[in-house]
Amino acid sequence: MAERRALAAGIVRRLRAAGHEAYFAGGCVRDQLLGREPLDYDVATSAPPEAVQGLFPRTVAVGAQFGVILVLERGVPFEVATFRADDAYVDGRRPTSVRFTTAEEDAQRRDFTINALLLDPIAGEVVDFVDGQADLRRGVIRAIGDARARIAEDRLRMLRAVRFAARLAFAIDPTTLDAIRAAAPTITDIAAERIGDEIVKILTEGAARRGFELLDETRLLPAVLPEVAAMHGVAQSPDYHPEGDVWEHTLLLLAQLAPGVSETIALGALLHDVAKPVCARRDGERITFYGHPAVGAEMAEAICQRLRRSRDTWERVEYLVRNHLRLVQAPSMRLSTLKRMLREDGFDELLAVAHMDALASNGDLTYVEFCERRRAEIGAEEVRPPRLLGGDDLAALGYRPGPLFGEILRALEEAQLEGEVTTRPDAERFVAERFPKSP
Repeated sequence: MAERRALAAGIVRRLRAAGHEAYFAGGCVRDQLLGREPLDYDVATSAPPEAVQGLFPRTVAVGAQFGVILVLERGVPFEVATFRADDAYVDGRRPTSVRFTTAEEDAQRRDFTINALLLDPIAGEVVDFVDGQADLRRGVIRAIGDARARIAEDRLRMLRAVRFAARLAFAIDPTTLDAIRAAAPTITDIAAERIGDEIVKILTEGAARRGFELLDETRLLPAVLPEVAAMHGVAQSPDYHPEGDVWEHTLLLLAQLAPGVSETIALGALLHDVAKPVCARRDGERITFYGHPAVGAEMAEAICQRLRRSRDTWERVEYLVRNHLRLVQAPSMRLSTLKRMLREDGFDELLAVAHMDALASNGDLTYVEFCERRRAEIGAEEVRPPRLLGGDDLAALGYRPGPLFGEILRALEEAQLEGEVTTRPDAERFVAERFPKSP
């Protein structure tokens, strides 16, 4: 990252040498002041877009109408944005037009004070027009100016406030919190993909539990994920779930999600019990959720599609939710069934979700550890044994091509997985005995 910072500082120097103001801006300044390694470096400048393009040989006009040019230095992209002020917002997402302006006006139009700081990378001086440094010291997410107006401009800012507060372990300023609560039902006016992207970031940046507690506190949860909000107050049997209701159980899983966890594991953990509210039944003192993995798989698939996640994502999450209890049966499975499960695409993630699920309930890891142990003991060739006979071999043995071929080959694989057949002569004897040819 030191090289990336040096390249960004070089952009600032070149802009200044041409007579323009230029600073690091936004999240990289915030992260540096917090002692965190910035993920990227953005530059804000007084130079208009055409001047930026004229100064740098490799550029991409990703948003020239909004003053944003991508500058490529040694193949690394840097966003260089002209100081701007925004005109009216009409779609809750972007301004109808912009005008290029001063650094101070540019800071005033940003979302939160901690994201509106500028840094001179040459002198090391911070330029702060909005008291952002004070909010960093206090640990507060505060909208710039009128919180309701900032949210009306771009409703995604409500989810961003939650994400920043969770990831940085900050509080949301009371006035900003009130504005979010008032506007929470309007969050669905923006594109579902933008909502989905923020939800995934909340889940995968290392503070998922706090993020979902804040989604609940801000009243955004019922708007973006009503199925998860419905987990509140859904009681569970205390023998299996001493931790409490389905909501508390799910929060305990989210607390185990490490920074950088895959999107699919994160969504699988969030949604593994999503159908419990609709499947809950009472039988005297006993509480049951019969069928919730299958019902939940369909619900999870629909939720992922609603949030515009990729096909690969929703297919994997559907698999995780549908099968999250299957590992409980592993110790009593036939060897062939166990091997087939261990070789499934996605089993590693299924094991991860099952491990978190167990730790978030009664802590019984017996079946998880059984699967881990057996997977280590059973070699890859045993899980995916080489085919000993094929269709041509069966024909050479005198069998007529047709549906019987598939039946024979499936039975032969089953025998291999059970360890009953290990060689080609074994396979030929097995077929002859199990599938005698008609005289």
